[in-house]
Amino acid sequence: MLLVRTYVAPSLIEGLGLFASERISAGTAVWRFVKGLDLLIEPADADRYGSVFRDFLDRYAYVSHDFPAYLVVSCDHAKFMNHDVRPNVVSRGTTSYAIRDIVEGEELTCDYRSISVGFDGFR
Repeated sequence: MLLVRTYVAPSLIEGLGLFASERISAGTAVWRFVKGLDLLIEPADADRYGSVFRDFLDRYAYVSHDFPAYLVVSCDHAKFMNHDVRPNVVSRGTTSYAIRDIVEGEELTCDYRSISVGFDGFR
């Protein structure tokens, strides 16, 4: 669940991205996993919902180090946070924090390798 005000807009990184609607100070909690709002889906069940939903999961779900037996899907626009090898957001357990000041209008990014099991990186 996002803990700061954001919006979704075209990204120079990939497709759509998540952008700050306000200044975010370094150390601010940006996102936190909240069971019941964010989804945990067993990989074996992913195909049960049909190919359209499977395509959605392939794009927006990830296998988290914190929940390695599940696919995690953010319930809100956090799913639009793009990968960057020099991110401005870092995850520590089930909470993500700004690692430096983020200005209003700046894209929020994370290093997918730090949150997703099996992601080998790009860019």
